[in-house]
Amino acid sequence: MKASAKLGSNLQSILVDMIELHLQGKQAHWSVVGKNFRDLHLQLDEIIDDARLFSDELAERMRALDALPDGRSGTVTKTTHLPKFPEGEVDTTETVGLITVLLKTTVDHIRAVHDEVDKEDPTSADILHGFIEKLEQYAWMVSAENRTPRKPTTKNSTRPVGKAS
Repeated sequence: MKASAKLGSNLQSILVDMIELHLQGKQAHWSVVGKNFRDLHLQLDEIIDDARLFSDELAERMRALDALPDGRSGTVTKTTHLPKFPEGEVDTTETVGLITVLLKTTVDHIRAVHDEVDKEDPTSADILHGFIEKLEQYAWMVSAENRTPRKPTTKNSTRPVGKAS
């Protein structure tokens, strides 16, 4: 199979976001300071490693479809959908929020092009499903650092209501 220009463009747009997620994750990893530093520092390593693996997997899929991936820094900077990570040291609480936004923005973009990818190439769409699953899991885990517990109510609880049998 040979990718159409549209499929190649959609995959390329995800590729640059994965590369940018890797790079900005690394910047966050080097810049984070504050409470729970070590835990967040190590968690960022996991996200960075997966973003790098995902970008490589996607670029190799593009090559298999005879599309040409472009991961050059100028291309990534010019075409990424991700907001920029700030300069200097960044507190852990702020880093959690920034990384959560980067993860959610990446997932939102994948979802935005997913159906078009799926129409032409279900195999590539399956790869994107794996990316979405893992990045959403990371977004949940990272954002939990800044959350306070919800009080369960019968209206919004996922716990069974009533007596245990």
